[in-house]
Amino acid sequence: MKLKMASAVALCSLLLGGAASAQGVKIGILNDQSGVYADYGGKWSVEAARMAIEDFGGDVLGKKIELVTADHQNKPDLAVSIARKWFDVDGVDMITELTTSSVALAIQDLAKQEKKIDIVVGAATSRITGDACTPYGFHWAYDTHALAVGTGGALVEAGGDTWFFLTADYAFGYALEEDTSALVKAKGGKVLGSVRHPLNSSDFSSFLLQAQSSKAKVIGLANAGLDTTNSIKQAAEFGIVAGGQKLAGLLLTLAEVHGLGLQAAQGLVLTEAFYWDHDDASRAFSERFFKRTGRMPNMIQAGTYSATLSYLKAVKAAGTKDSEAVAKKLKELPVDDAFAKGKVLANGRMVHDLYLFEVKKPSESKKPWDYYKQLAVVPGDKAFPTAAESGCPLTK
Repeated sequence: MKLKMASAVALCSLLLGGAASAQGVKIGILNDQSGVYADYGGKWSVEAARMAIEDFGGDVLGKKIELVTADHQNKPDLAVSIARKWFDVDGVDMITELTTSSVALAIQDLAKQEKKIDIVVGAATSRITGDACTPYGFHWAYDTHALAVGTGGALVEAGGDTWFFLTADYAFGYALEEDTSALVKAKGGKVLGSVRHPLNSSDFSSFLLQAQSSKAKVIGLANAGLDTTNSIKQAAEFGIVAGGQKLAGLLLTLAEVHGLGLQAAQGLVLTEAFYWDHDDASRAFSERFFKRTGRMPNMIQAGTYSATLSYLKAVKAAGTKDSEAVAKKLKELPVDDAFAKGKVLANGRMVHDLYLFEVKKPSESKKPWDYYKQLAVVPGDKAFPTAAESGCPLTK
């Protein structure tokens, strides 16, 4: 009887292993599709991933590429539950987008345990390729360090040498405040204080009054999505900018500028890794995206396209979807697509240029979605630390 049971178990394992090996590559997009970051990434990132799969040809290693998607609602425990089922039951090989830093850190830890690839695009914390780095984890579009160097550095150099932070009360906000504060101080500026607000706040009045009373030259908005747009709208009601203080949208993308409108957003300085009207490649990609969605992509959506495409190129180059081999190829192959030209470091950080923009006045905009004027290029080697400097234990 024991021999028969052992034979049955062995046969089941063989059949399951054969079924898994016969599967095509399966990619999961896990992000916020209904909450504060729904426009920031959301279903638009899903569409960008579909475009990447179509552009790649729809199959790899002779097998079909599948896409699955879910809304994590900005809840790390829900995200981990979804991802665990994807990995253990549904045969998902790679998860990407991962808006919300607390979610991204939780999924990266799970992916390490499962020996599966994760490519973070939407989340910001620089810990992803710093102290929380893993052999299978990658960070694609930007991070809090790059935003601090771009927006924070530019404003300090322009005379904004005293800061007060209005910070989202979770991992992303802390990291963005910490990285920007360090850069402000390194350039001779001072941080006069900070206040933390819950994710998805509707009333910023008490927080903005504290920022206003600090008399800081710059109020750093260490938040994102609807929290940023609501902060900016309510700051206008208090006359903060009219009173001489400057708002720094430390994580502001085209999606939020569009939501605000140029009348409210004009003059804001921000850093993005992608702008639809930057060059011929970005325009061609963005016009295709617009035909499918009715909107131009921001750096999260274009970055999801790039991350998905780069993963598929790595699978093809490796000749297998084995995570060890694919991770190695991701770190060897250059990145060259509509999103960016770059390279991946040993800690999983994709290094590429970012751009410092100022939002145009309504009178300066000549066509729909014509929102930005470029102030400077932030070179990739200045925006991101080296692998050795990142704090990633894998590089020591």
